[in-house]
Amino acid sequence: MLPILLVGGIWLGGHPEDLPSFARSAFEVNHQTLVVDEAIARISSDYYRPIGKSKLANASIAGAVASLGDRFSHYLTPKEYKEFNAPPSFTGIGVAVAPEAVVGRGLQIAHVFNSSPASRAGLKVGEAIVAVGGRKLKGLSQEAATALIKGLPGTDVSLQIEAPSRSAGARAAVRTLKLTRAVVSEPVVASLSRVVHKVKLGVVALATFSPGAHGEVREAVESELHHGARGIVLDLRANGGGLVEEARLIASIFIAKGTIVATRGRTQPSETILATGHPIASSIPLVVFVDHNTASASEIVTAALQDHHRATVLGTHTFGKGVFQEEEPLSNGGALDITVGEYFTPNGRNLGGGGVKQGAGITPEVPLSNSVVDTPQGLTAALKTLAAKVK
Repeated sequence: MLPILLVGGIWLGGHPEDLPSFARSAFEVNHQTLVVDEAIARISSDYYRPIGKSKLANASIAGAVASLGDRFSHYLTPKEYKEFNAPPSFTGIGVAVAPEAVVGRGLQIAHVFNSSPASRAGLKVGEAIVAVGGRKLKGLSQEAATALIKGLPGTDVSLQIEAPSRSAGARAAVRTLKLTRAVVSEPVVASLSRVVHKVKLGVVALATFSPGAHGEVREAVESELHHGARGIVLDLRANGGGLVEEARLIASIFIAKGTIVATRGRTQPSETILATGHPIASSIPLVVFVDHNTASASEIVTAALQDHHRATVLGTHTFGKGVFQEEEPLSNGGALDITVGEYFTPNGRNLGGGGVKQGAGITPEVPLSNSVVDTPQGLTAALKTLAAKVK
C-alpha cells in the first residue's frame, strides 16, 4: 500500500487539477505559500551579499499590501507597530502632515503647532519635507518617513524643505534647516470668542478624534454659549480624523436624532450609526470650517451636519476618504493596517475613491480659495458667514 500511496501522491502533486475542488484549493494555497518561502530562502542564501530572512519577509508583506494600490493600507513592521501604539505625546518637530502617505516627493505640512520647533523655524502649511538627515523621503510610507523625524528630545534633525511651486513648470525652492527635537503635545480642542457686527461668536477647533475628544468639544461649545456666543464655528481644518465613535458623539452635540454614518465591508457587518441625543438647541447657528486636509472622521461629522441641514459648510473641497482601516496584528509583532470597509453619509454618499483614487469629498456651500482658507482671512470669512445666520 505504501508504494501505491507514494505513487498516487506524486501523480496528484503534479496534476492538482484532478483533485476535488476543496482539496485542490488547499493544495494551491499551500503551494503558493511554499513558493514565497522558497524565494525568501534562496535570496537569503544565494544573493551576493547577506540579507536577513526577517528583512525579506517584511519586504514581501509590504509588497503584498502595496500591490493593493490602496494608499490607506500599510504594513507596519514590529518596530513601526510598537511606535504606532506608543502614548499620544511624542518627540518631534511639531507638525501634522497631510493624510496622503507621501505627497509628491515628501510629507506635506498640514498644520504647524504653536510654540514648537517647527513654528520657531518658520515652517509653513503647504510646504513639504522632502528629506531627513540627507535621506530622500520619496517612496517611503508615512509611518517610515515620520519615524525618521522623531527622536530623543534635545537631538538635532536636518530637514530639506520644499516650498510650493508658484507657477506651473517652475522649479520649487528647497532649503535646508536644522531643528532641535522637543516633546510636543498638541491640544485636542482650542476655543476662542470673537465679536463680528456686534454679535458675539464662538470658535471651537478640534485637532483629532482621539479618545474623549467629544467631552472636550461639548465642554468648549457649552462654555462659549454660556459666555454669550450666539453661534459656533466648528473648525475641522487639518483634522485627519480618528475614531468613528468620537465622530458619532461629536456630531450628536448638534444633531438630535437620525443617521450619522453607515458602514459596509466584505467581512465587516453593515452598521448604521445613529445620533445619541441631547444636542444643543437647533436654533443656534453652526458653520463647519474645512480644508483639503479635513479627512475621514472629520468628513463623517461634516457630511452628517450637511445632510441633516444643521450647518453651513465653508472652506475648500475636503480630502475624500470614504474608507476605514483596521489594525490586524501579526505573529511577528508587526501588523496590517488595511482598508476593511466604506463609509456612507446619511444621504447615502460615499466620500472616497475606495482608497485607490481621489474621492468625491465634501463640497462646501461657501467655497474659499486654497490661498485664503488657512489664513486669518479664512477665519474672518467663517465668522462673517456665521454672523449673517444669527437672528
